Amino acid sequence: MILSDSEITKRIKSWSIGFDFSPGSCLEDQLWPSSLDFRLGNTFAFYQKWSVTCIDPKNLGTLSSTIESVTVSDWDFFVLHPRQFVLWVTAETIKVPHDLVARCEWRSSLWRLGIIIHSTAWFIDPWFAWTITLEITNINEVPVKLYPGMRFGQFAFETVLWDVAVPYDNRKTSKYMNQKDPQPSKVFDDFDLQ
Repeated sequence: MILSDSEITKRIKSWSIGFDFSPGSCLEDQLWPSSLDFRLGNTFAFYQKWSVTCIDPKNLGTLSSTIESVTVSDWDFFVLHPRQFVLWVTAETIKVPHDLVARCEWRSSLWRLGIIIHSTAWFIDPWFAWTITLEITNINEVPVKLYPGMRFGQFAFETVLWDVAVPYDNRKTSKYMNQKDPQPSKVFDDFDLQ
């Protein structure tokens, strides 16, 4: 079952859902009938395609040596070019309680510009905490400006039917807990690639 605006409000005010609003924003500005908007943070990262011939998931070096991190000032912007892919962090931090999962969804207004905020990584497990790394791609044929602080996507919350046996923060294989900056892939940590 998806939580309504009244239930999201109740849970945020009681700290059941942890959500730190970015400066200058508030619950009323970001709340929709069954979702909660999130904003772009100031930091993004991208793969430097000119520095490697290919990325090898078994080789940490091909991932870490090709990532460049950039911080954009509050009053500045970044131009996302056609087919460009970046990892960008949310302005807000989120903590999902034990009885919910969160879904990271597109805003229709940005989808209509050709901006995809994720292809598959939309699911946030119970007990995940901190910022969310967004996988952003411009599928439009023209560049699009992105601004830190702009409303960029939304979280929808769904109930979990039974208690989670091993929450995200207790799993040995959880790779992205307490992330602050955009996190590149940690696929090289997967047990099946060891």
